[in-house]
This record gives sequence, structure tokens and C-alpha cells, in this order.
Amino acid sequence: MSNINLIDSFQEFKQFKNIDRPTMMSVLEDVFRSMLRRKYGTDENCDVIVNTENGDLEIWRTRKVMEDGFSEDDALEVEISEAKIIDPELEVGDDAIELVTLESFGRRAILAARQTLVSKVLELEKDEIFKKYKDRVGEIIVGEVYQVWKKELMVIDDEGNELILPKTEQIPADFYKKGDSIRAVVLKVEMLNSNPRIIISRIAPSFLQRLFELEVPEIFDGLIVIKKIVREPGERAKVAVESFDDRIDPVGACVGMKGSRIHGIVRELRNENIDVINYTNNSSLYIQRALSPAKITTIKLDEVRKHASVFLNPDQVSLAIGKGGHNIKLAGKLTGYEIDVYRDTKDEDDEDVDLEEFSDEIESWIIDELKSIGCDTAKSVLELTVDELVKRTDLEEETVKDVLSILRAEFE
Repeated sequence: MSNINLIDSFQEFKQFKNIDRPTMMSVLEDVFRSMLRRKYGTDENCDVIVNTENGDLEIWRTRKVMEDGFSEDDALEVEISEAKIIDPELEVGDDAIELVTLESFGRRAILAARQTLVSKVLELEKDEIFKKYKDRVGEIIVGEVYQVWKKELMVIDDEGNELILPKTEQIPADFYKKGDSIRAVVLKVEMLNSNPRIIISRIAPSFLQRLFELEVPEIFDGLIVIKKIVREPGERAKVAVESFDDRIDPVGACVGMKGSRIHGIVRELRNENIDVINYTNNSSLYIQRALSPAKITTIKLDEVRKHASVFLNPDQVSLAIGKGGHNIKLAGKLTGYEIDVYRDTKDEDDEDVDLEEFSDEIESWIIDELKSIGCDTAKSVLELTVDELVKRTDLEEETVKDVLSILRAEFE
């Protein structure tokens, strides 16, 4: 067959990265059969042979040889006088097999075929990318930052596929420029205007889980199971783990010798603090572990309301709440309990006064705000500086100073 432009273009298409060779050959055959039907009205008596090695193809057309004047269907039959031109040795009743050249279709038909082929190949490739990444949701991918925009990054994987990392799925401390290598987890795959849109994430709990699987062989092998992960991306994470082998300490295995295993994860997450906790069905013990590093004095549980009242020594309250309230918030998410912390005042000076006693002078919402950071007595508030109180609450500096003035007056 004459090797004109259309055939040359097939050499490009057969190399498409996401389409296997049999599928590509099938597409080529469909395109040519469509051309045959438009030209002859049928393709039943035509054979399209695609060479899978070099991309060349041949089209052979078979017609029954008839006596002159007795041919009723030119698409399936040929008169003897015309058949002799194809092959002088043909007789009536024989099959006339001829090679159909591309030139016989005409330039316009060839250009239309090329356009159809391009369209089908692109459609196939989009479908293949969608299917491939749909099956990879939850997996870690490594890519290269290709484009940086205000609200998202475009990342290219090792096959040149485009992935999107929205700003909302980045750790607050993340900063990338073009050419940087990046690790993230495939969050979801969606079709937008017939184009696959692959969203990746660095803040999803599944990203932290996959990092643990990479660093801790016991998790990858199933000897240790991650029961639950909660995160405040870039700040703190809590991971509850359980071992199916009594000989394995799940927390020790995850942390590694001198923190060797967890340090790599912490660096990847921009120094996010990670608390690894031994899972238990004992709710009281689970809450106690979840509030680590604070040491709890007593716990009162309301199983119906899923509420826990936790009492701690005064010096442990700020540890339980954590910077920005992250520790207590994550502990609540991990255990499923609403947790309130209180100062254990049994051993404190009897002169200390509960904040509720000041309700005539201090508005109730201000008292609630102070209680939310573990300050439920006058002295517990006075132990903190103005800056600390402003930083840890939503109170204005002037309001804090007024409150401190009222509380100090009580003890003067």
C-alpha cells in the first residue's frame, strides 16, 4: 500500500503511552472500515490487515466474478471484463481479490479519517488515565511540580500525566517551585468536561497512613494495624495503632530506635508533631493516652452523651489543651468523646475562687472562654500573662487586663 501522510501519522499514534497495542490496532481498523462503508456501502467483503510491528496496513476487497451484464451489486460482484484487469487468469465464479489503495478514497476522506483517529485516540487515552488513577485512589504518587498558581499546583507524574494539588490540600508550611519533587496521595478522580481531573492531597489522613506503611514494615505486613488517624495538618497528628502479635510493641515499632522511623515522616509533613498511641477498647484509658503528653488525675465518663470530664493538676492543663487547642481537639476526634478539662484543686490553696463566683463582674461568655483553655479558677487565670491569655483565647487585650484586675482585687 502506498505510504502517504495518513500512514505516517499512524506511526505517531501507535506509540501513545496509555493505550496498549491491540487497542490501538482495533481503533485503526474501525476507522478504515468506516471509510470503506462510506465508499462502497459495505465492508463485509473487505479485510483490513494492520501490521502491529511497523504500523502499516493493507485493505483487501473480495468480489464474486460474474458474466458481463449479470452483476447486480457492484459492492459484492464484478463483471468478468473488469475482473480480467485485476487478474487476467480469473474466470466466472472465481473470487476477485484486489488491493484497495488509500489514494482511491480521496484526499478529503483521508483528512477526515485522520481527524477521526486523533479524536478516538485522545478519548481512549483520557479514559485510560481516568481508569488508572481511579484504581490508585489512596496511593502515594511522586511527581514534579510543573506549574505554580495561586490556588493550586500542577504536578506531572513519571508518565507525563497532569495532577492537581489544590492549596486547600497542601500543608500550611508547604512551599514549592517549578521543578521540585513532591509526594502526595491520590485523593479523588473526576471527569470535568470529558477530561480526567486527578486531585492529590498532602493533608488527607490516608497520606499519613501510607507514609507509615512505607516506613514501618510491620504495618505493611499487617502485624500492626492503624485503627484511626486524626490530623491538624502541619501542627499535630494522633495515630492509634494496635498489634496482632503480643511480642510486638506497636508504638515502639512505629517510632523506631531513637525515633528513626518517625523522623522521616515528621520531616515530610513539615515538622508536624505525631503522637502514636496504643489503641484500647477501654474508653477511660484510651482518652488518657489520647491526651498525651498530659498526665490525668481522674476521668468522669458519660457514655450516653459521649462526654468526658478530665481532671488534671494545674501544671498539666496547658499540656492537655496544647498549642492552639490542637491536642484536646484531636484527642476528642480520635476517641469520639467531647472532652472538657478541669484543674484538680484538691491540693491547692483553699483560698482559690471558682470563676463562676465572679459572674456579677465578668460576663458569662468571657468566663466560658477562659474555661475553654482550662482556667476555671481565679488563680489559674492569674498564673498566665496577658500575652498568653490573648494568644490562647479570642479575648481582646483590654478585656484580659480588666479581668485580671478584677481577679487580683479578690486576693488583695
